[in-house]
Formats: sequence, C-alpha cells, structure tokens
Amino acid sequence: MKDKLYQLFRSVLRIKNKWMTIIIPVLILGVFFLLVTKNNVYMETYDIERFDRAKQTIRSPITIENEQETERKVRETVQAVEDRYSISEEITEERLKYIEEIFDAIATLESETEQPKKSDDVQIDGDKEILEQNAVTDLDKMDQLKQILTEEIIESIDDTYLLQLLRMDDEEREQGEKLLETSVKEVMVEGVRTENIQSALGNVNQAIKYSDFPEKKKEILTAIAKFAVVENSFFDMEKTMDARKSAASNVEPVVIRAGEVIVSEGQMITNEIYEELKLAGLLDQERHVYPIIGLSLLIILIVSVIAYEMNRLSDRKDLDGRKVISIVIISIIVVSLMKVVSFYTDHINQLFYIVPVATSVLLVKQLIHERLAIVLAMLYALLGGIIFNGNIPGTLNVEAGIYFLFSQLAAIIFLKNVKDRLSIVRSGIGMAVTNLSIVAVFVLLSIEKYMFMDLFFVSSYALVSALLSAVLTLGLLPFFETSLGILSDIKLLSLSSPNHPLLRKLLVEAPGTYHHSIMVANLSETACEAVGANGLLARVGAYYHDIGKTARPHYFIENQIAIKNPHDIIDPNKSAKIIISHPYDGAKMLQKHRLPKEIIDIAKQHHGTTLLKYFYIKAKEADNTVKELDFRYPGPKPQTIETAIISICDSVEAAVRSLKEPTEEKIEEIVASIINDRLKDGQLDECPITIKQLRDIQTAVCETLKGIFHSRIQYPEKEAK
Repeated sequence: MKDKLYQLFRSVLRIKNKWMTIIIPVLILGVFFLLVTKNNVYMETYDIERFDRAKQTIRSPITIENEQETERKVRETVQAVEDRYSISEEITEERLKYIEEIFDAIATLESETEQPKKSDDVQIDGDKEILEQNAVTDLDKMDQLKQILTEEIIESIDDTYLLQLLRMDDEEREQGEKLLETSVKEVMVEGVRTENIQSALGNVNQAIKYSDFPEKKKEILTAIAKFAVVENSFFDMEKTMDARKSAASNVEPVVIRAGEVIVSEGQMITNEIYEELKLAGLLDQERHVYPIIGLSLLIILIVSVIAYEMNRLSDRKDLDGRKVISIVIISIIVVSLMKVVSFYTDHINQLFYIVPVATSVLLVKQLIHERLAIVLAMLYALLGGIIFNGNIPGTLNVEAGIYFLFSQLAAIIFLKNVKDRLSIVRSGIGMAVTNLSIVAVFVLLSIEKYMFMDLFFVSSYALVSALLSAVLTLGLLPFFETSLGILSDIKLLSLSSPNHPLLRKLLVEAPGTYHHSIMVANLSETACEAVGANGLLARVGAYYHDIGKTARPHYFIENQIAIKNPHDIIDPNKSAKIIISHPYDGAKMLQKHRLPKEIIDIAKQHHGTTLLKYFYIKAKEADNTVKELDFRYPGPKPQTIETAIISICDSVEAAVRSLKEPTEEKIEEIVASIINDRLKDGQLDECPITIKQLRDIQTAVCETLKGIFHSRIQYPEKEAK
C-alpha cells in the first residue's frame, strides 16, 4: 500500500513539474507578446472641448464612415441632378416629313404644269398663240398646291412664301430643302423643350443665315423653319427618379481614414472637427480598453497553442528544459526583429519584406521538431500581421502575415536531406524564390501601379530576407548547440565523421567493437525509419554506444583476435563487473569530450537493467547463494524509442554474428526471441514504444539482416594434384 501511495505521489510530482516547465515559459512569452503588440492596438484619448486650440496634431486611429456627412453629400448630389426629358422621335419625323411634303408637292406640281415642247409640224406663226393657251397662272398653281398640301401646312405658312417657292428654279429648291432638313433635324434630335424652343429656332436661322443660299430667298426658309421647329422633348418623371437614385448610389461615403490628420497643432476645434474626434473614439475614455482585452484574448489563444505543442513533445519525451529555453529565446528574437523593423515601416516604405522571420522556423526544425516549426510559423505570421498594422487598432496587415507565413513554410519545406550546413544555404535559395513569388502575387493583385524602382526595392528586400534568414541560422545554431547542448541534425552529422577522436580511438583500440557499432548503426537507423523515430540520432548514438569498451578492449569477445579469452581464468563476479562497467565508462568519456546528452544517455541506457546470463549461470554453478541483482546492469532502462531500438539491435547483431549458418528462419527466431525477452524483462517499460512499433522494428531488422547474411554460391574447391 505504501509503495502504491509513493508511486502515486511521484506521478503527481512528475505531472506538476512537467506543467510548471511548460506554463512558466508560456506565461513569459504571453507577457512579452502583449508588451510588444500593445501599442499596435492601443487607442489614445484626449480631453478636448469645442473651440479650443489643439495642443498637438491628432490623427485618426481607425477608419470609420462619417454617416452624417455622407447623408449631406447625398442630399446635395440628388438636388444637383437635372430633370430628365424624353425626346419624341415621332414628332421629329413628322416635322421633317412636313418639310419634305412641301418641296415634293411643289416639284410634282411643276412637273405636271410644265409647258409642252414645240412640234415639228406646227407653224412658227402659231407658236405664240399655243403657248398662251397652255400657260398656267401662279394663282392657279397656288390653288392646286393648297389642294395637295396638308391643312396644317397651309394654315401655318403664308401663301406669299409658298408662291415664292413656286417661282424658284429646281436647283434652288433642292438646295433649300437639304439646308432646312439638315438644320431642323439637328436641333430636333437634340430635343426641343418649351423653354428653349426659341433658342433652337435661332440655331436653325443661324444655319440659314450663314449658308450660301441666295440672300433674298433666305426669308422663305426661315418661315418654313419656324413652322417645322416645335417642342418634342417632354419631362420624364421615371428617368429623373432613376437618375437621382443612381447619383445617390454613386456618392462615395465620407470616410475618416486611419492615419488621416483630423486636426493640426494650433488649429481651432470647430464643431465639425469635434464631431470627427468623437466619431473616431478619441474623446471616449473607456473605449481604448476594449482593444487591449481583445489582444489579450488573442495572445492567450496563441500561447495556448504553444503550450499544447510543448505538452505533446513532453508526452513523447522529446522536450526538456533546454528545448523550452530555445523556444522562448527564438520567439523573443523573431518577434523583437519584427517590432524593430516596424518602427521604420510605413505605407510607402514596406520594410516588413526584409524581416528574416524564417530564421525562427529553421532553428526550431533543426533543434526541436518540424511540426512545432510549422505551428510556430503560423503564429509568428499572425503576430507579424498585428505588429505591422501601422498602429491602427482593429486591423491586421494581411499582406505581411501572408508573406511571413509562406516564407517560413518555404524554409521548412526546402530544409531537407540535411547533410551539412550548406543545406541551410540551399534552403535560403528556395526561400528567395518563394519570397519573390509572393511579391509578384501582391503586385499582380494590386490595383495600384507600381513604379520600377518600387518593385526593385521590394524584390531586393525579399531576397535580403532569405539571405539574412540563412546567415542568422548559421550564426545562431552553434550557440544553441554549444550553450544549451541541443542536438541538431547538422551536429549529428559532424559527430558521425570517422575522424572524430573517439571514433578513431574505437577503430584503433577496439576494431571488432568498431565493426559491431557500424552494424548496429545500420540496423538501428533502418528500424527507426520504419517507426518514424530519429534514424540519424540512432545511427550516431550506435557509433558511440560501446565507446566504453576501449577502456578494456580485450575483455570483449569481438576484440579477442588470436588471443585467449581472459574471462576463462578470472572470477565470474570480476568478469561481470568489467562487462557491466563499459556503458558508464563510455558515458564518462563522452562527457569528457562534451558530446550531447542524447548520445551520453544512449551509452548509459542501451543495456538497461539486463542480466549477464552467461556469468550469472557460471557464478551460480560455483556458488548457489549468488544474487541475480549483482549480475544486472544498474540502468537506467531505455527512455526513448531510439535507445530502445539500439538496445535491441545491439543484442541482435551479436547473436546473429555468432551463428555459423545464419538462415532466414534462424534470424527471425533470434530477433523475435530478443524482443520478447526485453518485453518480459521490463526493459521497454519506460520508453514510449508500442507493440505495433515493435512488430515494425522486428520486420525491418529481419529484412536488413537477411540482406547482410544472404546465401552465397558454394564454389567447388580444386582437387590437390
């Protein structure tokens, strides 16, 4: 009962310590984010009365519509709309037909009353008499013309003018008709209203006056024009209302823009200015509190996401104090960079393009985890949208947020297949291309025209951002690796070099162990990749896991070449102590050479608390009172998946190597047996490994071993002569 209570108490303490490790850094980040972004949403208020003098220049902190001013502007616009008239095309055509009718009637009458030609068989002396008989008087023509013309024409045009038209020759009449039709049609098409009928008639008279028509006969055309030009444009209520509605809808709202100067220093506060200050909330002492509350809620959401991701890493035993400190430092660095640049940024000089925001995710991916880097990329982009909002409460700089997001995601995506520090430079090239693409998107989507120099500067900023991100990452990475002792892939790659002093020592002093370590590294990396663990960490850890054997290399069978096994002549207890000491001797060597904690832990934990069965049984045969605990490694047991895999692969490689004929069946049997023994012995109880993962590990290890120990063709030996 006491043991159970003790275990429960330890579990509670462990959970409490874990949350304290997460909550305190998250609170620090939350307070820092709030302090940095507070002035981006804070709205200062003023104690001002009407008709005072402004003590300072006041700008609007927000964009808001002045509805009262908008209504006044709409009212004035509607009142300014002129009445709409509809022009009757029927009346226009009717008046033009009247003109045509007058001239056509005269032309027809003239053709009918034309004097007949002389006949060849008529005497000259009788010509005069015949002509006199056939002649038609003007009065007769007028009578005939009145019978042909419309009554309205006859009543409106004086007979004198019609008679004068009759006496014109054909060419003059044709010229007069064209002149009248053209000038009358021109004014009638434009519309003749009651109030402008005289001006329209005046235009026709002007056209007649300045034409080349005979001067004495222009009065005739003027008289006909006076008859032809009548009102043909009438007030249209429906069109007028539609025009007023259209004008009202086209009135742009009167908006007080964010950053717009409402009142300058020394200017008098008029009623209009006072209302604008009131509308912008600059006189409301309570209103500025709400943006701070909203910002606080947003930051709580941001740090909650960070806390969730840190807890997730903690559950996977992939989080410690060093990584927590790294998250805090990286977040402070990147947000501080954005804030500093924001001081020099305005709507003209868009310096947010130059911020090396991708430095953060490059470091997080290298030092901690890719998923956390993606999550932080989104959160940093959101904070960037707040920081670069131009200190306008209630707004986000969406352009900056999108740019930061895609720049960071590009950095994460392009940073892969890490083999050396140049991989960060290659990632920088990918970032540069992405940054330029985002700039191109903004330019193409914008309705504003960019000048060439503007495009040049913005593109330069984007390129510099990518370059700075890569350079800062290369500069800061050694700080985190050395000062905090965090292990990155680049650090692991440098440790995997055969020229490392410890690996050279292992190769020279314990070549059998060196070969064994290489084999274990190959098996471990394959198994880790099969279950999604860190294969590179497993490989490098396997290189160094038996470095402690260099203290007494000849006491280990893989190094006993052409020498007698010293364990055959010494006490089993002493042999056990020598064998058991090698993980801890190795840990001391690794600590002395300042290798990362993860590598040291692998060296300590790869045997866990397993039993040295051979020496235990040998000692048991000599002394039945021997305790099993004396022949077990003191531990600790494997704490990570990588260490557990190395532990399994270490035993598997040694067991399979001892087989004289390693068939596929024997390999599968040995691998399954070793994994089952580890499970039954409780060696995997303290690491986050599942049964499914163990099956995947077993499959991967077996396939790799079968590839190594594949069957070979037996070549016939030559017979001795």
